[in-house]
Amino acid sequence: MASAGDPVGLSAMRYSRVAMWFHWTIAALAVLNIFLGFYHEDFGKAARAWMMFIHKSTGVTVLGLSLARLLWRLGHRPPPFDAVLRPWEATLARITHWLFYGLLIAIPITGWMLSSTSDRPIDFFGLFEIGTLPVSRSHAMHETMEEVHELLGKLMIGLILLHVAGALKHHLQEHRHLIGRMGPWLYRGR
Repeated sequence: MASAGDPVGLSAMRYSRVAMWFHWTIAALAVLNIFLGFYHEDFGKAARAWMMFIHKSTGVTVLGLSLARLLWRLGHRPPPFDAVLRPWEATLARITHWLFYGLLIAIPITGWMLSSTSDRPIDFFGLFEIGTLPVSRSHAMHETMEEVHELLGKLMIGLILLHVAGALKHHLQEHRHLIGRMGPWLYRGR
């Protein structure tokens, strides 16, 4: 039964706390890494080195969390789409969600491959090193992996913008409760 603080029975339509934690943690880390990846060249040499150290460590973290989220998701069905969504919107949402999973795994792996072309292990926040992958150490492979990694990063930016635009569209169309499905601070069940 819906209450004034729980529009259209939202508590039954909300994602779980675990799903919300994965969503917002990975989103924050992905946005940080996009910034570091695309803008590190705008800083001095020392800052660039530090930014790439954080970028690589954060990328490994995103990979680990994304794999954990995917495994968790496969065992936990998400809530059904709200009835206000048109069929094409629900289909686009499904495609977008699976593209996020793909990119959140592919981008860190291509970054790891890129680091591996230089035969340098990844220093994970100064705690331990993550070995290189068995890829060619050639300049051509390095250039290819750099281009692929950057292209996937740009695709992620586009996907994030599409996702945010969809959320804003529904919010502005008086379907404000949809944001509350993934927002732990909104429309808490009683």
